Amino acid sequence: MPCQQSSTANLLLRALSEADFALLAPHLEHEQLKFKDPIFNPNEPIERVYFLENGVASIVSEQENGDEVEVGLYGREGMSGAPVVMGAEQSPHASMVQVGDPAAYSIESARLLEACDTSATLRRLLTRYVQSLNIQAASTAASNAHYALPERLARWLLMCHDRTDDDRMELTHEFLSMMLAVRRSGVTVTLHTLEATGAIRSARGVVTVTNRSRLEEIAGDAYGQAEAEYRRLIGPFGGGRHGMAALASRSATSH
Repeated sequence: MPCQQSSTANLLLRALSEADFALLAPHLEHEQLKFKDPIFNPNEPIERVYFLENGVASIVSEQENGDEVEVGLYGREGMSGAPVVMGAEQSPHASMVQVGDPAAYSIESARLLEACDTSATLRRLLTRYVQSLNIQAASTAASNAHYALPERLARWLLMCHDRTDDDRMELTHEFLSMMLAVRRSGVTVTLHTLEATGAIRSARGVVTVTNRSRLEEIAGDAYGQAEAEYRRLIGPFGGGRHGMAALASRSATSH
């Protein structure tokens, strides 16, 4: 069944004009991905671009010693094809599914570029998304440099929470360790610290957000810059007092 713009959960596809979406729709293929599925591999041509409808995928840098560090993430707000849109064809990084078994729409990179060559407005919107992703990467670097582990973990949990419909998230210690660039023992201690504030509840491989507002207070300025940039350039996104839930609340009040 062809992708319908009104029914897709991917916010980037929904933000396209009808004309720009029509350029992509005939080439979009629905896929069911699984946890740990590769999206693209380092230093290899990126042949397909994925628009996730749920779940979370990571952009990962592999170090010389074999350690992996997450340098970005995306879900239903974006796409996997930032290097493609920028004409880079490939990336030194890898990308893989890290949370859930997401549904996605995929398109051949060549088809996407053809559409971008046809429509300046399509290319503009996709490059705006790349800008928000770049701000996210810069925020990650700043967070790692200037904030302690509780603030950094709170930020990443909020980012994952923004991309899911459930307060309960399957997040392994391996994933959290990679997100924070720390050993698993540091993850365990930090989870206990956040639990003590009442912001989350943690069990084996599962983190439940029990108080989003408290989690935002803990994250402080470490969280929100990339999300604000996305909202400025593309449209509503995120949870909490500044995100889609707040927008829905304001809409309901106005009616």
